[in-house]
Amino acid sequence: MKKLLALLLALTVAIGLCACGSATADDSSTDGDTTEPVVLKVAATPVPHAEILAQVKDDLAEQGIDLQVKEYNDYVMPNTAVEEGEEDANFFQHQPYLDNFNKENGTHLVSVAAIHYEPMGIYAGKTTSIDALPDGATIAIPNDPTNEGRALLLLQAQGLIEVDEAAGLEATPNDITSNPKNIQFMELESAMLANTVEEVDLSVINSNFAMAAGFDPVEDSLASEDAIAEDSATYANVIVVKEGNEDNAAVQALVKALQSDKVRDFINETYKGAVVPVF
Repeated sequence: MKKLLALLLALTVAIGLCACGSATADDSSTDGDTTEPVVLKVAATPVPHAEILAQVKDDLAEQGIDLQVKEYNDYVMPNTAVEEGEEDANFFQHQPYLDNFNKENGTHLVSVAAIHYEPMGIYAGKTTSIDALPDGATIAIPNDPTNEGRALLLLQAQGLIEVDEAAGLEATPNDITSNPKNIQFMELESAMLANTVEEVDLSVINSNFAMAAGFDPVEDSLASEDAIAEDSATYANVIVVKEGNEDNAAVQALVKALQSDKVRDFINETYKGAVVPVF
């Protein structure tokens, strides 16, 4: 009987030691720095926005932030994705477009920083120059709010039309007050403009979509907005989040990384005036 009790006691001690040894192993596996990186999901159009974001991915990784960029080719889904929480931020639009989007869709999106400006340009199609534009010519322009008005104001600056001043950036072809060449307007989604240049006389294209299609906005555009004028402030592309997330630490780290000498040099050296840093 004594031998049996001794055996049971020995087994109990052994099991206890094994249990303690197992707990220690588990503890040692968590004693090290195993903190998972913070994931920051950002929606962006491919050129130049995703390219610019790629320049800071490693910098953010060193701070424990995993920057994940998802590319979109339109101007609607990146905003709805942030509003619905599918993405943490986006980078593709200027403030006037954002303001109009919130107004029209009841969304709650805010900008946290301005990064760069892309001058909008006029590109040749069937007609090779603005001076050669024939009577009754067709010009393709963006159909989205504010960018359409922006395109019409650029055409006005070339003396082709006059637009009701009261319409401002919300101008549409219905707000044209003078059209001596009887120009016809084809209103298309911004992403379609660069792919349809040969179907019209001229096209007014956002630089991001022009570059994505292989155009050099500096060399290939017949005319463009003045990067030195107030346009650069009005149409600066911004980092956008849902209201309430402006002070998110990862978002602020992203802004700091983007507004750096490294990114400024990348923009200037890569895009050579087609994209202009504003910080």
